[in-house]
Amino acid sequence: MVKSYLKYEHSKTFGVITSGNSNVVWAPDEDAALQPGARSTGAGRAIVGADEDVLCWDVKKGELLGRWRDSACNAEVTTIANSTADPDVYAVGYGDGSIRIWDSRTATVIISFNGHKSAISALTFDNQGVRLASGSKDTDITIWDLVAEVGLYKLRGHKNQITGLHFLWSRSASPRGEARNDESGDVLMPDGVSSDSAEFLLTTSKDALIKLWDLGTQHCFETHVAQSNGECWSLGVSPDEDGCITAGNDGELRVWSINTYLLNSVRDQEESKRRCLVEKGVLYRQGKDRTTGVKFHPRTGYIAAHGIEKAVEIWRLRGEKEVRKSLVKKRKRRKEKLAATNGENHESSGDATKDNKGENGKEEDDVASADISELIVSYVIVRTGGKVRSMDWAGVKKTKVLQILVSTTNNQLEVYDIPTRQKEKKSKGEDIPEYDRTYSVELPGHRTDIRSLALSSDDRMLSSASNGSLKIWNVRTESCIRTLECGYALCSCFLPGDKVVVIGNRNGELELFDIASSTVIEVLPAHDGPIWTLDVHPDGKSVVTGSADKTAKFWAFEVVEEEIPGTTRTTPRLKLVHTRTLKVSDDILSLKYSPDARLLAVALLDNTVKVFFVDSLKLFLNLYGHKLPVLNMDISYDSKLIVTCSADKNVRIWGLDFGDCHKALFGHQDSIMQVAFVPYNQDGNGHHFFSASKDRMIKYWDADKFEQIQRLDGHHGEIWAVAISRAGEFVVSASHDKSIRVWHQTDEQIFLEEEREKELEELYENTLTASLEQGGEETANGEKSEVAPAGKQTTETLMAGEKIAEALEIGLADHEAIEEWKVAKTTQSGLGPPQRNPIFLAYGNISAEEHLLNVVQKIPAATLQDALLVLTFDKVTSFFVFLHLWAERQWNMPLTCRILFFLLKTHHRQIVASRTMRPMLDRIKETLRRGLQQHKDEMGFNLAALRFVGAQVKSAGTKEYVDEEVWEEEEKSAKGKKKRAFVNVA
Repeated sequence: MVKSYLKYEHSKTFGVITSGNSNVVWAPDEDAALQPGARSTGAGRAIVGADEDVLCWDVKKGELLGRWRDSACNAEVTTIANSTADPDVYAVGYGDGSIRIWDSRTATVIISFNGHKSAISALTFDNQGVRLASGSKDTDITIWDLVAEVGLYKLRGHKNQITGLHFLWSRSASPRGEARNDESGDVLMPDGVSSDSAEFLLTTSKDALIKLWDLGTQHCFETHVAQSNGECWSLGVSPDEDGCITAGNDGELRVWSINTYLLNSVRDQEESKRRCLVEKGVLYRQGKDRTTGVKFHPRTGYIAAHGIEKAVEIWRLRGEKEVRKSLVKKRKRRKEKLAATNGENHESSGDATKDNKGENGKEEDDVASADISELIVSYVIVRTGGKVRSMDWAGVKKTKVLQILVSTTNNQLEVYDIPTRQKEKKSKGEDIPEYDRTYSVELPGHRTDIRSLALSSDDRMLSSASNGSLKIWNVRTESCIRTLECGYALCSCFLPGDKVVVIGNRNGELELFDIASSTVIEVLPAHDGPIWTLDVHPDGKSVVTGSADKTAKFWAFEVVEEEIPGTTRTTPRLKLVHTRTLKVSDDILSLKYSPDARLLAVALLDNTVKVFFVDSLKLFLNLYGHKLPVLNMDISYDSKLIVTCSADKNVRIWGLDFGDCHKALFGHQDSIMQVAFVPYNQDGNGHHFFSASKDRMIKYWDADKFEQIQRLDGHHGEIWAVAISRAGEFVVSASHDKSIRVWHQTDEQIFLEEEREKELEELYENTLTASLEQGGEETANGEKSEVAPAGKQTTETLMAGEKIAEALEIGLADHEAIEEWKVAKTTQSGLGPPQRNPIFLAYGNISAEEHLLNVVQKIPAATLQDALLVLTFDKVTSFFVFLHLWAERQWNMPLTCRILFFLLKTHHRQIVASRTMRPMLDRIKETLRRGLQQHKDEMGFNLAALRFVGAQVKSAGTKEYVDEEVWEEEEKSAKGKKKRAFVNVA
């Protein structure tokens, strides 16, 4: 009989506040977003990437408001962008090159796109929120249409990862206008900008180039070298789009002016020689690391820039008066210096005063030609609690205080308040403003990697220990109950009774914590080297610790009565008493008691495991076999098997009777950090064990059959620790990605053969899609064209294409049979209908064309074009038959037209060469024109009705204001002229 096992599935993730691979986006509170006039008391929301999820945090309360997760995607979130037109819409880019458009209110995916080969590195919406530009590590830029839900085209020209994207508005030649704000505080378009004029795209890349693209003609018309010393890491564009800043290595910020009036005339031959982008100068940050982010404040003249260090630098744009004053001061100082060197102090000071009075006419020119360091000056440097990953301006409607939201690489969010520069203050020296850290989200996660996990005896509490903190979690609610400061923890466990946690740290100290009172009971200097491992005796009365000082020490638990200072009373306190020491030849990396308390296994740095008798500490067995040190081990519930894991990527199963190696398994692709048996046998799972490795995998094994049962994928970093519940109902794992994941046992059965088949299928699909991608890259000249179709062949598109091909095959046969029957019926009136395919009968005896339409409609719009590319030309010709029928019956006209035009464009040469297809195309043209004309008339009628209703609403909601004096003057001047009456005609 084939043995079946119960499947483990990922159930929850906690411990992550923000991952170090994604940016942060600030959003106002939901109630403030609903009512523009409402005053928000909160500090807003932070939208951050947390591994494969997107988390929405309340910044003030530190509460998790929402978790956006697509179960079909396990890739890490890399980029988040918010739509300016619809604040509830977010675009999220993932590590596998896919993009999902999320609705933040319902936490659901609206559209999914998949067109890049590697991680998304930049995303931006256009001003109307109908187009999205995405840049990736694969150097391509893709423009997506969010209304039609399709990729429009790819732009190729950069040679490295895309780091910045921005849609530009072209201005008409009206007077230069600044970005205006309406009453609700939203930024409106600058004067002279048409609402549909975002026809240009500004891009930067790590290849140190900044490019301007014309999206109308789909080509790059301007390229500049953005950075002089290596990569360009970031792009920041001013709210009025008159300028931008590119950032690179060594703290270099390059400032550019953008001539948006020239953009419309770039297609003219004469005007094309003039440059839209003009370099204005270079600024240098105080930090000399690479600048990974630059952001302009949307309402005030401030700029924030940060690198990969613990600081955000705020810069200020000076006003015209201030620049002028600074220039006058400099000129005066220069003249005084010159006078001092020439010894003509008196005369030159006279000249200086003359100069100040006489050059007022030239001051305008001076401001225009002033150095960039005069226009943009450093304001304040905000020191953060961790290395900055990303920042965003928060509370953008406040004027007296600037707020920045910072996400750091050590898993926390911080909000800083910076006072703005007050004009009425006239101090001689520029005082550096004092900033405050007002809010932070840091409790629900560790700052550093979790090194040790331990479950309480009732499996309700989980302790996680890292460098600097010990946290106690409620496993069911995923909430952090206690946070305690500790040293660099390497190992930990609950003591019997679950009220005390003991930790071994890198300084050789044992730390005891009381959970109920959140206090340190004792810090005991136990060893001279790091305590790598500890284990509690099965009787619960003592603990053994193993260290790098080549000793294992045994400690007994004793309760002593301690005097309360200043009183005669005493209080009971737990104390660890050193009873005996075991000295070995090398550093101890791991040790474990057998459940029957007879044996103690000790793993040494010399790649061996030594098994001692607990009572006499005499050597019982020597286990040789690993090529590198054994990092961890565990003994089964019946004390018959010991499993060891090593840095040599192998797992070995040994018998504890004679020390024989039952099996050596090549378990993982990297060092195996921990192995653990199911602690208590239930339904024969006592000899099943888990192994966790730096290759980001957890594997579930059967130690009797030496078979891998299941592979648990999900972590995005090295797995450091694993803990298993008493009967194996769930497994908890902690990783370098800062997440703690819980994997629950389900009732679903799995069979080993099926698991192997699934793994092989997965491998085949991965190699298939990789080969398809490589095939798509080849061009006739061996060079990439500047524009390419936006698409990517995946297993989903291949399956969708196969479904269309299958529906076409059975549909064409059925359609021909029905047509023949109709012809034959004219001569033979009693002829019965032909035998139809059972699929059509199953769907309620529908026609072939209806069945094909249903199949095509079920395919997502974003993958339809790639699915149609799978079809061979003979299938395409039969598709035209059905397209004609759809057009004739006016079924889903937008879809019919879209498929027709795509097929015509793709197979243009073959269609032109084919004589048989011309009559069919002529018929399609006639029916299509009729149908489209009907749709056009209907839309025109509806638009006219909407305009009329809109005009009625507008007239009902406005009141005219009459100025009495002006009106009287107009009356006088209008005397003698014929009066006109205005009538509202509906």
